[in-house]
Amino acid sequence: MSSHVHLAGPVAQGSGFEGRSLALVVFLAFVTVSLLLCGLAAADQDDPEHFYAGGAALGPAGGGLAVAGDYVSAATLLSTTGSVALAGADGILFALATVVSLVLVMLVLARPLRGSGIYTLGDFIADRLADRSVRRPLGIASLVVLFPLLVVQLSTAGKIMTAMFDLPPGALTGCTVASGALMVCYSAFGGMRGTGYIQILKTFVVVAVVVLLAGLVLDRFGWSPVSLFDAARQGSGRGGSYALPGLQFGHGVAGWLDLTGFLLTLVIGAACMPHITMRLHPMRGARTVRRAAGWAVAPVALLCAGVVVIGLGAAALVGHKHLQAADPGGNTALLMVTTALDPGAGGPGHSLLFAVVACAVFATTLSTVAGITLAAASSFARDLAGPSGGGSRGHRSTAGEVRLARWAVATVGAAAVFVSTQTYGRNPQVLLAFAFAAAASVLPPVLLYAIFRRHFTAAGVRWAVYGTLPLVTVLMACSPAASGTPISLFPDRDFHWFPLQTPGLVTVPAGFLLALAGSGLLRRRPVPPAVPHEQKKAHAEWAQGR
Repeated sequence: MSSHVHLAGPVAQGSGFEGRSLALVVFLAFVTVSLLLCGLAAADQDDPEHFYAGGAALGPAGGGLAVAGDYVSAATLLSTTGSVALAGADGILFALATVVSLVLVMLVLARPLRGSGIYTLGDFIADRLADRSVRRPLGIASLVVLFPLLVVQLSTAGKIMTAMFDLPPGALTGCTVASGALMVCYSAFGGMRGTGYIQILKTFVVVAVVVLLAGLVLDRFGWSPVSLFDAARQGSGRGGSYALPGLQFGHGVAGWLDLTGFLLTLVIGAACMPHITMRLHPMRGARTVRRAAGWAVAPVALLCAGVVVIGLGAAALVGHKHLQAADPGGNTALLMVTTALDPGAGGPGHSLLFAVVACAVFATTLSTVAGITLAAASSFARDLAGPSGGGSRGHRSTAGEVRLARWAVATVGAAAVFVSTQTYGRNPQVLLAFAFAAAASVLPPVLLYAIFRRHFTAAGVRWAVYGTLPLVTVLMACSPAASGTPISLFPDRDFHWFPLQTPGLVTVPAGFLLALAGSGLLRRRPVPPAVPHEQKKAHAEWAQGR
């Protein structure tokens, strides 16, 4: 899931003064409209219900499109396109796994996760188990999962802005800071409703751009998917192996285990990301969830199909050597194929196409950053710093809670900007792999057991969080993603002993076993206290929207 963007060579040279002017116009138009939407959404944001759960006003169509927008990240556009271009069948499997993950969310998790007064995973599990002590470990788990994602996405936004305006490398820090300032404005003032509006706008823009590019690629090959795939296989230089899984991680035993573990963490890790589940809490009624599922899955499926076509087009039109020379991970493939599709060979048509595509990628990254920032700040404000999280005692006013959440947005944003500016030149693959492995290893056991097992307890939550997160950290630090390969975090050193780049095959079962052991479910235990009557009544009244 690498979002490492090294924009050089033919990509950075494709836009001149006219391209910068068009990019500036498109960029300012998106920023202006998105800030206006956040301003419109900020009318009642002093109430936690509006700030954290304003998505209820979006309705099933808006809610579904907002979930789709949260699901489409820079990794979906850049990394998956590069994987299809360089690894063929592996990249196609990654695109398919993204769709399967979203289907899993909407069919399995959406209905149980909705609820009145539930804004974070800590709220949900504490309400489900009738035990507030689970807030702190879940707040820690949420921040550990979200912060690496935030750093990588924010760094990508700065790089895309630099390429979009054809700025010198020295402007990268300023672009990253500017992206961070925008994300803080979106999250702090727009809240859940404002970021939802931006996700809906982003979904329409990105799907339209991807469909346009996919259509241009297919047009080059007579609208024949078979001809396109044959040309991609020839351009890849991999021959028949391009159509078989295994190129991304290798065909050996370790490679197949890595591929399986990566797909596992991608499917269940993405499904349980806190910024995704947060979007599900405000949905009212089973009918709303069912209608929202179609609005969420359809655009993501269409976009992933378009990404596969574009990736194949990159292999066919640009070629393996040029793609890997620009970026070993293929993350420039989307912008490079945009240059190759220019009918005017560097003329006005190219400038317009490049500006639109680059702005769409930037909009994708920035809106994802805003959603992740809001989710991280909400977990900090409610689960760690709030009264129930142990950060302070006594009752806090509703306005005070929202102020704390806004300060948390600013704090998380500033920390992410600082870290992202200090990690330039490093491959963020290890950060993304860690985030998805941590999410897949900790959050599914906690969520699924809390929903479907009556005997699950707060001790199981603590065992899952405090036992699995250190295991993920150790295995990632000692894996090839951290050292020992040219694309590692530390390519000039080699201290790895764990053979897999993604530890999900080890840490996911460990998370489920630790949750069982902590709850005493490996032996018989009494049923925990039932949810208090007043909480049941509140849920019944809130669910009358069905």
